[in-house]
Amino acid sequence: MDYAVIPLEGLGRSEDPASFLTGDRGAWLWTAMIMQPEFVTEERVAGAVAEVRRKKGLAACDLVRFEVFDEGLAAQELHVGPYEEAPTIARLHAYIAEQGYAPRGKHPEIYLSDPRRTAPEKLRTVIRQPVARRAAG
Repeated sequence: MDYAVIPLEGLGRSEDPASFLTGDRGAWLWTAMIMQPEFVTEERVAGAVAEVRRKKGLAACDLVRFEVFDEGLAAQELHVGPYEEAPTIARLHAYIAEQGYAPRGKHPEIYLSDPRRTAPEKLRTVIRQPVARRAAG
């Protein structure tokens, strides 16, 4: 079946969550994800990975996995411009706190623009942050 590939999503985490606010990219750990339509099954992905491994011998094939990601309740903001997102993340975290929530879990980013075809000042990225209600007290 033909379908349009859904934009790349990066799922970031860090041992020090403040590194997202300071822009310390060296502390970030990422997982690249692409949402799949329902007809793409774990078996189909395994078959495609096996074929690429056989034809190309890419070591990165061992890193590919098929899994469900459900981030739950989240806040998000559209970031426009180069991948210097610390101010956007700081605004998002401030908004989350104002609403009585706290950031939790991994930090997804959805890359809406192709950096090979888009000027840096026009890049569009959805910055998401899963949240949990802050404990009273």
